[in-house]
Amino acid sequence: MINLIGTYECKADAKGRLMMTSAFKKQLAPVLQEGFVVKRAVFQPCLELYPMKEWNLMMEKINKLNRFVKKNNDFIRRFTAGVKVVEMDASGRILIPKDLCHFAGIQKQVVLSSAVNIIEIWDKDKYEKAIDDAAIDFADLAEEVMGNTDVDELS
Repeated sequence: MINLIGTYECKADAKGRLMMTSAFKKQLAPVLQEGFVVKRAVFQPCLELYPMKEWNLMMEKINKLNRFVKKNNDFIRRFTAGVKVVEMDASGRILIPKDLCHFAGIQKQVVLSSAVNIIEIWDKDKYEKAIDDAAIDFADLAEEVMGNTDVDELS
Protein backbone atom coordinates (compact mmCIF):
# COMPACT_ATOMS: atom_id res chain seq x y z
CA MET A 1 0.00 0.00 0.00
CA ILE A 2 1.20 3.47 -0.86
CA ASN A 3 1.07 6.25 1.74
CA LEU A 4 1.25 9.57 -0.08
CA ILE A 5 2.16 12.80 1.68
CA GLY A 6 1.62 16.38 0.62
CA THR A 7 -0.59 19.08 -0.84
CA TYR A 8 0.69 20.95 -3.88
CA GLU A 9 -0.58 23.54 -6.31
CA CYS A 10 -0.21 23.24 -10.06
CA LYS A 11 -1.86 24.49 -13.24
CA ALA A 12 -4.04 22.77 -15.80
CA ASP A 13 -3.51 23.72 -19.42
CA ALA A 14 -6.32 24.31 -21.94
CA LYS A 15 -6.37 20.60 -22.82
CA GLY A 16 -6.79 19.52 -19.19
CA ARG A 17 -3.22 18.33 -18.68
CA LEU A 18 -1.76 18.59 -15.18
CA MET A 19 1.93 18.61 -14.45
CA MET A 20 2.49 16.11 -11.64
CA THR A 21 4.63 17.63 -8.91
CA SER A 22 8.14 16.25 -8.48
CA ALA A 23 7.32 15.34 -4.86
CA PHE A 24 4.44 13.08 -5.94
CA LYS A 25 6.47 11.70 -8.85
CA LYS A 26 9.14 10.59 -6.39
CA GLN A 27 6.58 8.99 -4.07
CA LEU A 28 4.85 7.27 -7.00
CA ALA A 29 8.07 6.17 -8.72
CA PRO A 30 7.56 2.44 -7.97
CA VAL A 31 4.13 2.44 -9.65
CA LEU A 32 4.38 5.12 -12.36
CA GLN A 33 4.65 2.61 -15.20
CA GLU A 34 1.44 0.85 -14.18
CA GLY A 35 -0.71 3.91 -14.88
CA PHE A 36 -3.58 5.43 -12.95
CA VAL A 37 -7.35 5.56 -12.74
CA VAL A 38 -9.10 8.89 -12.33
CA LYS A 39 -12.69 9.10 -11.11
CA ARG A 40 -15.24 11.38 -9.55
CA ALA A 41 -15.04 11.62 -5.78
CA VAL A 42 -17.99 10.27 -3.82
CA PHE A 43 -18.42 13.04 -1.26
CA GLN A 44 -16.71 16.13 -2.71
CA PRO A 45 -16.62 18.03 -6.04
CA CYS A 46 -13.13 16.78 -6.85
CA LEU A 47 -11.43 13.90 -8.63
CA GLU A 48 -9.52 10.96 -7.21
CA LEU A 49 -6.37 9.65 -8.84
CA TYR A 50 -5.68 6.02 -7.96
CA PRO A 51 -2.39 4.33 -8.75
CA MET A 52 -3.42 1.21 -10.71
CA LYS A 53 -2.34 -1.09 -7.87
CA GLU A 54 -4.58 0.78 -5.41
CA TRP A 55 -7.47 0.75 -7.89
CA ASN A 56 -7.14 -3.01 -8.31
CA LEU A 57 -7.28 -3.46 -4.51
CA MET A 58 -10.45 -1.34 -4.42
CA MET A 59 -11.97 -3.37 -7.25
CA GLU A 60 -11.25 -6.60 -5.35
CA LYS A 61 -13.34 -5.25 -2.46
CA ILE A 62 -16.13 -4.04 -4.72
CA ASN A 63 -16.15 -7.32 -6.66
CA LYS A 64 -17.16 -9.11 -3.44
CA LEU A 65 -20.49 -7.26 -3.41
CA ASN A 66 -23.51 -9.32 -4.40
CA ARG A 67 -24.76 -7.76 -7.65
CA PHE A 68 -28.19 -9.31 -7.17
CA VAL A 69 -28.74 -6.80 -4.38
CA LYS A 70 -30.03 -3.66 -6.10
CA LYS A 71 -28.29 -1.15 -3.82
CA ASN A 72 -24.96 -2.92 -4.44
CA ASN A 73 -25.48 -2.76 -8.19
CA ASP A 74 -26.48 0.92 -7.97
CA PHE A 75 -23.40 1.65 -5.86
CA ILE A 76 -21.06 -0.07 -8.33
CA ARG A 77 -22.57 1.85 -11.25
CA ARG A 78 -22.25 5.19 -9.50
CA PHE A 79 -18.81 4.50 -8.03
CA THR A 80 -17.39 3.62 -11.44
CA ALA A 81 -19.26 6.33 -13.41
CA GLY A 82 -16.85 8.26 -15.59
CA VAL A 83 -13.80 6.21 -14.57
CA LYS A 84 -10.87 6.63 -16.95
CA VAL A 85 -7.43 5.04 -17.21
CA VAL A 86 -4.73 7.71 -17.52
CA GLU A 87 -0.96 7.62 -17.87
CA MET A 88 1.78 10.08 -17.18
CA ASP A 89 3.42 11.30 -20.38
CA ALA A 90 7.17 11.75 -20.89
CA SER A 91 6.89 15.33 -19.59
CA GLY A 92 5.25 14.20 -16.33
CA ARG A 93 1.75 15.34 -17.26
CA ILE A 94 -1.56 13.57 -16.79
CA LEU A 95 -4.44 14.33 -19.15
CA ILE A 96 -7.70 14.74 -17.24
CA PRO A 97 -10.69 14.05 -19.53
CA LYS A 98 -12.97 17.02 -20.21
CA ASP A 99 -16.05 15.45 -18.57
CA LEU A 100 -14.12 14.92 -15.33
CA CYS A 101 -12.65 18.45 -15.44
CA HIS A 102 -16.20 19.73 -15.81
CA PHE A 103 -17.46 17.61 -12.88
CA ALA A 104 -14.74 18.97 -10.57
CA GLY A 105 -14.95 22.53 -11.91
CA ILE A 106 -11.25 22.44 -12.76
CA GLN A 107 -10.23 25.61 -14.56
CA LYS A 108 -6.57 26.57 -14.34
CA GLN A 109 -5.41 26.63 -10.71
CA VAL A 110 -5.36 23.10 -9.30
CA VAL A 111 -4.56 21.54 -5.93
CA LEU A 112 -3.20 17.99 -5.70
CA SER A 113 -3.76 16.68 -2.19
CA SER A 114 -2.76 13.32 -0.77
CA ALA A 115 -5.52 11.24 0.78
CA VAL A 116 -3.54 8.29 2.17
CA ASN A 117 -3.17 6.07 -0.93
CA ILE A 118 -4.76 8.31 -3.59
CA ILE A 119 -4.42 11.90 -4.78
CA GLU A 120 -7.39 14.24 -4.79
CA ILE A 121 -7.46 16.68 -7.69
CA TRP A 122 -9.28 19.91 -6.87
CA ASP A 123 -10.03 23.25 -8.44
CA LYS A 124 -8.06 25.54 -6.10
CA ASP A 125 -11.03 27.71 -5.07
CA LYS A 126 -13.22 24.67 -4.32
CA TYR A 127 -10.40 23.09 -2.30
CA GLU A 128 -9.91 26.20 -0.17
CA LYS A 129 -13.67 26.45 0.44
CA ALA A 130 -13.87 22.76 1.42
CA ILE A 131 -10.95 23.17 3.84
CA ASP A 132 -12.45 26.33 5.34
CA ASP A 133 -15.87 24.68 5.71
CA ALA A 134 -14.35 21.57 7.28
CA ALA A 135 -12.17 23.52 9.73
CA ILE A 136 -15.20 24.43 11.82
CA ASP A 137 -16.21 20.80 12.34
CA PHE A 138 -12.79 19.14 12.33
CA ALA A 139 -12.26 19.01 16.10
CA ASP A 140 -15.61 17.27 16.60
CA LEU A 141 -14.99 14.98 13.64
CA ALA A 142 -11.51 14.05 14.89
CA GLU A 143 -12.89 13.20 18.31
CA GLU A 144 -15.75 11.15 16.85
CA VAL A 145 -13.59 9.22 14.36
CA MET A 146 -10.36 8.81 16.32
CA GLY A 147 -11.23 9.60 19.94
CA ASN A 148 -12.74 6.27 20.85
CA THR A 149 -10.14 4.08 19.20
CA ASP A 150 -7.51 2.23 21.11
CA VAL A 151 -4.01 2.86 19.74
CA ASP A 152 -3.62 -0.91 19.24
CA GLU A 153 -6.73 -0.98 16.99
CA LEU A 154 -5.06 1.36 14.51
CA SER A 155 -2.06 -0.85 13.91
